[in-house]
Amino acid sequence: MRDRYLYLARHGEATPDESGLTAAGRRQADLLGRRLQGVPLTAVHHGPLPRAAETARLVGERLGDVPLRECEAAGDYVPYVPERDEVPADVADTMLPRFASLSAVDRARGAELARQAVAEFTGPVDGGMDPRHDLVITHAFLVAWLVRAAFEAPTWRWLGLNHANAALTVIRYAPARPATVLVYNDMSHLPDDLRWTGFPPRFRTP
Repeated sequence: MRDRYLYLARHGEATPDESGLTAAGRRQADLLGRRLQGVPLTAVHHGPLPRAAETARLVGERLGDVPLRECEAAGDYVPYVPERDEVPADVADTMLPRFASLSAVDRARGAELARQAVAEFTGPVDGGMDPRHDLVITHAFLVAWLVRAAFEAPTWRWLGLNHANAALTVIRYAPARPATVLVYNDMSHLPDDLRWTGFPPRFRTP
């Protein structure tokens, strides 16, 4: 078994109709690609929606021959909706109502895709000696879900973990060791005017 380094990035800022990226989103994607130049990535996995696919394409232009791989498990879905009695009262009152209209089919599909994402993208890998490096360009919910899983936190705890557009999170998975979150929501590759987009304003820091 060998180490895996998982690089997680939310797509760049999307247009209002989510049909692609804004000019700012394209700049974010390009700068994310520059940030990752020199990382020996095995692949760039991305969700099927246009904002993720365009981000992956722009990032990939900075990475040379790294293959782009569309994957439904890297898409935009709700990974888990907790029951009201699983979460603190303030969380139940403020966060659960947004999922009230989610159908049973969508809940089950989201849970299945979340299981696929954990199976495909996390944990040490077989064979070889050198660490493996994978990039997943996805959406805020999946980043939150995988960070929660890395900490082995309760299943509801993905709620409230936000991620800015084109920010970077890195998780290390080593044999016989707990997962380690090395970097979370890092925007150091972005200038001030491109930071914190897609993030709730009340949680932004100076």
